[in-house]
Amino acid sequence: MDVSVAWRAALIQGAAVAVIAFALGATVSREFFEDYGWAAGPGAWAACALLTAAVLRLPLAQTLGGAALAGLPGLVGVIAGVHWLGPPLGVVLFGLWCGRLAAASGVRRPVVA
Repeated sequence: MDVSVAWRAALIQGAAVAVIAFALGATVSREFFEDYGWAAGPGAWAACALLTAAVLRLPLAQTLGGAALAGLPGLVGVIAGVHWLGPPLGVVLFGLWCGRLAAASGVRRPVVA
């Protein structure tokens, strides 16, 4: 596990998701989320994961696969009526996935100060 990559991935993903959530919340109506939230949420999550992969130089396909798996708690949260719980848990799981992915790739990345 590359702990440095795990932390950075979680921070980048969390910040990117927050920016998109605030931007969408400020610009679109509640009806949009009721009608298209099923696509907008996962689409935004995937876009943020691709950004994280690019910044950290992680393999895009494997990072996107990890984002899909890490996003499953969000689905469980929506079904259970506690949507707010899914994204923070997903960010943590995504960071862990990226840390393991970086360690498995064997590529040493410089620590950014």
